[in-house]
Amino acid sequence: MQQTKQRLLTGNKALAEAIRLEMERDPNVFVMGEDVGVYGGIFGATEGLFQKFGPERVIDTPISETAFIGAAIGAAAEGMRPIVELMFVDFFGVCMDQIYNHMAKIPYMSGGRVKLPMVLMTAVGGGYSDAAQHSQTLYATFAHLPGMKVVAPSTPYDLKGMMISAIRDDNPVVFMFHKTLQGLGWMDQLDASIGHVPEEAYTVPLGKANIVREGTDITIVGIQMTVHQALEAAKRLDQQGIQAEVIDLRSLVPLDKETIIQSVKKTHRLLVVDEDYLSYGMTAEIAAIAAEHCLYDLEAPVKRIAVPDVPIPYSRPLEQFVLPNADKIFQEAIQLVNE
Repeated sequence: MQQTKQRLLTGNKALAEAIRLEMERDPNVFVMGEDVGVYGGIFGATEGLFQKFGPERVIDTPISETAFIGAAIGAAAEGMRPIVELMFVDFFGVCMDQIYNHMAKIPYMSGGRVKLPMVLMTAVGGGYSDAAQHSQTLYATFAHLPGMKVVAPSTPYDLKGMMISAIRDDNPVVFMFHKTLQGLGWMDQLDASIGHVPEEAYTVPLGKANIVREGTDITIVGIQMTVHQALEAAKRLDQQGIQAEVIDLRSLVPLDKETIIQSVKKTHRLLVVDEDYLSYGMTAEIAAIAAEHCLYDLEAPVKRIAVPDVPIPYSRPLEQFVLPNADKIFQEAIQLVNE
């Protein structure tokens, strides 16, 4: 029996395809942002869209994040479905009033009468010496603020399916894509940045974690790059007789607490790995969930790996020192299981 050949796409092509399909399906969908037009976005998320839909639906903007995010909010309030790209998540500082005092709060403050079906798409992640103002993930910064859904897919399949779900959602969605997982030629090439992506439109639910590897001895929870690092560490742990269960959160808001709780009740150990900062972040939130719901199931204290509370260094050796990696996960997991 002949096997069907899988269709493989990079992360950026999966994203651009999702947006194209939704723009074809719904004339109210359009794109705004810096260099999203002819250039196709500096991380390729809007590649080919300008050539197909033209400047009225793929709008290159001036370098004024407050203005074009505000324009997208107004368009969404009037029934359009904008996708607006904040080039680097680090740039949120210049437009946070629009994001949090308007985008996140208008549906609540209007008693639900004003819907804002918009996607704020932004690039996150370090690892390529772009220094303190272009290398953060800041997952927890946005997840902490109510009124927005916050998602961060880690595979091309999920990038496409979750983007389609985000565009169709009637709530504002912050859609974070990791630069290294876009599969761009000028960045480090990872096998994880290429994956099977069906040609047709499909959705992946927002708010549902994915168990990407089943195990019985320890639960490792990650997001985006730390998921792939955890999978690499899990292969090494397997050689030590340790079966690690790896959970890809995929979504921070809504957060799939049930999948985490059930896994910890099974494995009795928890390691949380995050490319965001350690203090007041995702690792602390997941640890608190385990303490509240699984305290008497745990056979060892919860362990956390995240970026120390310092700006991301420009120096490559220093940057690699602060970022999580597979070796750190392996060593911490070994110690945790041996406890």
